Amino acid sequence: MAMLDLTKRLATVRRASELFRKTPGRAGFLLSISPDAVSDVAVVGDLHGHVDVLVRVLKLCALDSNPRRHLIVQELAHDTRVNADEGDIDRSHRLIDLVCALKCQYPDRVHYLMGNHELSEYTGRSISKNGFALNGLFFRGIEADAGEQAPAFAAAYRELFCALPIAIRLPNRVLVCHTLPDGRDLGLDRFDPAELMQEPWSEESLKRGGTIYAMTWGRDTSPETADRFASLMDADLFVTGHQPCELGFRQANHRQIILDGTEPNPSFCLFSAVMPMTIEGLLAGCRRVAVA
Repeated sequence: MAMLDLTKRLATVRRASELFRKTPGRAGFLLSISPDAVSDVAVVGDLHGHVDVLVRVLKLCALDSNPRRHLIVQELAHDTRVNADEGDIDRSHRLIDLVCALKCQYPDRVHYLMGNHELSEYTGRSISKNGFALNGLFFRGIEADAGEQAPAFAAAYRELFCALPIAIRLPNRVLVCHTLPDGRDLGLDRFDPAELMQEPWSEESLKRGGTIYAMTWGRDTSPETADRFASLMDADLFVTGHQPCELGFRQANHRQIILDGTEPNPSFCLFSAVMPMTIEGLLAGCRRVAVA
């Protein structure tokens, strides 16, 4: 890849990091979007390197034709389709580059939520899937594209990840986050919403049982946990990712829908950010993405 192209890509990632931190409504790691700045929002499930899905979503969302529409993406890192035994390369960093370019183009309307895979890259905590250590595969993919500049790109991505919001609050009391903390053990019993407003992260919040960890790793979808979390976050409904959905999306409980942006049925949800919303309204906004 040409040196000029690499230089521009690296500059774009660094610029996007600044823009994510300076997004209007940002307080710590909680982003509250003003009703004056939004009409509706498209939320995409975990993408894990699926560039083709995001390209299709962008066409469907038509951000240029809808100047008050926002786009929220999550879990871009680590292409879980990669089979290292067959020589596959994880190029999910290219999807991250695309989102960084979009952030530079639509600085107030494109948002990238922190997920557990980004957190694992930031903390250096190993994460594996299908028997492969995804962190190492991620760096080798960067190295395959960037060569000697790979360490600079890896550092820029790490800085990007610690600039991402943990949750996005919409005017109609819908909270978009990667997942809900578990209601037991090391989840909500120790969860402190005030920590979301603090910057930088505390080391304790990143550890198992910490607030940031809980909001990227939890898998509890019980109605009781949803109610407890709703009370803590002053929200009514949740749109999350994190968990695979064979049909692309599903209702997890009376407050939460889960989206999945990966194969076999990548999906996103387009819904009003200002009108009163119900769980039925969120489900009505869910759409599967047809890709080649």
